Amino acid sequence: MKRRHWIEISDEPWCPRGIRNAVTDYCRFVTELSGIYNAVAPLLIEALERTGGRLVLDLGSGAGGPWLRLQPLLRKLGMDVTVCLSDHNPDVVAFERARHLSQSAIMYHADAVDATQVPSGLPGFRTMFSAFHHLDPGQARAALTDAVKRREGIAVFEMGGQRSVLMFLSVLPVPLRALFAVPFIRPFRWSTLMWTYLVPVLPVVLLLDSIVSVLRMYSIPELRDLTTGLDNYRWSTGTVRAKPIPFPVVYLIGVPIGRAPEYF
Repeated sequence: MKRRHWIEISDEPWCPRGIRNAVTDYCRFVTELSGIYNAVAPLLIEALERTGGRLVLDLGSGAGGPWLRLQPLLRKLGMDVTVCLSDHNPDVVAFERARHLSQSAIMYHADAVDATQVPSGLPGFRTMFSAFHHLDPGQARAALTDAVKRREGIAVFEMGGQRSVLMFLSVLPVPLRALFAVPFIRPFRWSTLMWTYLVPVLPVVLLLDSIVSVLRMYSIPELRDLTTGLDNYRWSTGTVRAKPIPFPVVYLIGVPIGRAPEYF
């Protein structure tokens, strides 16, 4: 199935902020509840050890991504990192929640950050969780190129990273899930309740954006193609099985060669 870069409503500048925040809150809620990205912890530890870094710059963080579960898991496994959340449309309310709950192990950058041109004042090993598919091929290549230019490691993770009929079927119940989940999502927002029950736009937006997300997913060969010519980096791609979902997490990891003493 050919990759299609159709629009996601919550990405568009005309999308009301209340809907955009509700979409990212829902995505973070599902990610936290399922712990699907816990499976990538060993990959992150290995990459961080190769770079010698202990500061992570998370790009396209949405409402915080998986970090409230992943950061303490890394610490438990012996890798104590500080995480800085960032986004092109930063949700400071959600970011502040993550900072508070993590006792400042998770910080954030309150200004907009473009993943293709990260400000020089934001160092750190770069991560993207369920965010890379939002970039078209030119932007995706630019994001990788920017990391290489700055000699920063980068790791991209996408849950269920495959374009298949089974993936399309798996997102069809999203509206029903949202109707049940919204009362439990934090931070609490009256706008989310309004867009879910009073004006039931959120379930529809979540369904449409989920379908387009599947179409936007990069396959492993496509991820490899994006790294062509980005030399002096060790690039690796593959999948890890993420419980409890029946789909793998697809990853692309790049670390600069010669940045730190070799551990392998």
